[in-house]
Amino acid sequence: MPRAIIAPSVLASDFGQLTAECQRMIKNGAEWLHMDVMDGHFVPNITMGAPILTCVKKGIPDIFMDCHMMVSEPEKVCYSSGCAHNDISETLQWVDDIADAGGALYCFHYEATSNPLALIDQIHARNMRAGVAISPDTPSNAISDEIGAAADMLLVMTVYPGRGGQKFLERCVPKVAELRERFPDKDIEVDGGVGPKTIDVCAEAGSNVIVAGTAIFSAQNPEEVISVLKSTVNTAQAKLAKRG
Repeated sequence: MPRAIIAPSVLASDFGQLTAECQRMIKNGAEWLHMDVMDGHFVPNITMGAPILTCVKKGIPDIFMDCHMMVSEPEKVCYSSGCAHNDISETLQWVDDIADAGGALYCFHYEATSNPLALIDQIHARNMRAGVAISPDTPSNAISDEIGAAADMLLVMTVYPGRGGQKFLERCVPKVAELRERFPDKDIEVDGGVGPKTIDVCAEAGSNVIVAGTAIFSAQNPEEVISVLKSTVNTAQAKLAKRG
C-alpha cells in the first residue's frame, strides 16, 4: 500500500497568517497542505484561489499543495451567459492557474465535470498529480476502472463539501474499503471530520492520505496529533498487509 501522508486542511487555519500557519504545520510534521479552493458555485462558500496559493508558494517554495477544487466545471472558468467556449482545450483556466500558482496535486469533483478522463490528461500535461473526489451521496462505483487507473489519488469525502467543522459521516467509510480493494496501490484520501477519534475506521478501511483541519490546527500540540494520525495509518496498513 502507499505510504501514510497527513495533510492538514488550511481551511481551519488563521487565514490572516496563512503562510505562517502552513510553515507551522510543516514544522510539526505535515508533508502536504490541503488547500480548499471554493468558487461559490459548486459550493456556497468562497475561500482561496490562485493568487493566494501563489503567495504561499512564494513564502514556502518546497511546499506540496494538495489543491481540493470544490468548483463547478473544474476544467474551465466560463460563467458568462454569452460564453461560446465548448472545447476543453480553449478554456483551461482553472488548471493553468493552479499549476502556475505552484499546485502539486489538482483534485476535482467527479460530480462537477462531464469528462473526467480528459481533465486528468490536462492536469498531467501541467505536471500536477490528478485527484478525483466523490461527495457523500456519490457511490464508489462512479469511479470507473479507467478513471481510477488514470488518477493519482481518489478522495472520499466524509462530510458534504463546502464548509469546515461538520460531523464525520461514518456511512461514507465503506467506499474507502471498496476503492482500496479495486485500487490497492493508489493514494486514497479521506476528508471531513477526521481526527484522533475517527481516524481508526478510515485507516482500517484503507485510507493512506488523511486530511484533518480543526483536529490539528486547534490542537495544543499539533505535532502529537499528526504523529498519532500517521501511526494509526501505519498500524492499519500493517494489519491489511498481513490479511493480504
